[in-house]
Parts: sequence; structure tokens; C-alpha cells
Amino acid sequence: MRKIRKGDNVIVIAGRDKGRKGAVIGVLEDDMVLVENINRVKRHTRGNPQMNKAGGILEKEAPLHVSKVALFNPATQKADRIGIKSLADGKRVRYFKSNGEMIDA
Repeated sequence: MRKIRKGDNVIVIAGRDKGRKGAVIGVLEDDMVLVENINRVKRHTRGNPQMNKAGGILEKEAPLHVSKVALFNPATQKADRIGIKSLADGKRVRYFKSNGEMIDA
């Protein structure tokens, strides 16, 4: 079970965008995440007239390592660590380590 999933609100804890918040767009297989409007890079692309794609300089999100982001806890308004525990019915859920509040109930 992954601790950070698509759609989670995260805060960047290291790097150029430290302190900025955003939603996870996607989780890549090699412990990388794409966060909306975070770690934006400029990509020079060549146009392709057959596919009606214009060339130019495009801005897009680059992947961040999962260790550089933490889940944002709305109760404490801070970054928080995540734990995983099993419920009585065998279902595994994520919870915030600081206050024990369950994320996916």
C-alpha cells in the first residue's frame, strides 16, 4: 500500500518549491510523484503538423521524489507522517501519525 496516492493534498518539504501545496496528479512506479503546479519546468518541443501540434516552449510538471513531499493534515495545517494499520475487518487504512485520524475511512 502506498502512503501517497493520486488526489492527495501534499506539501513540499524540500527543494526549490519548499512550503508549497498541491494535489498529486499521478504516482510513478519509481517512487516519484507529479504534483500540480509544483516543480514546473520548461520543455522546448518541436511542432508536428501531421498531429496539429504547435511547437514552442511548454511548461509542465516534472516528477518529484516521494521523500520530498508529505501529506498535508488539514486539522493541524502542517505536513504529517503517515502510518498504515489494519482494522478489525481486515481492511488496511492510512492514518496521520500526529493525531491518529484516519485518511481513508
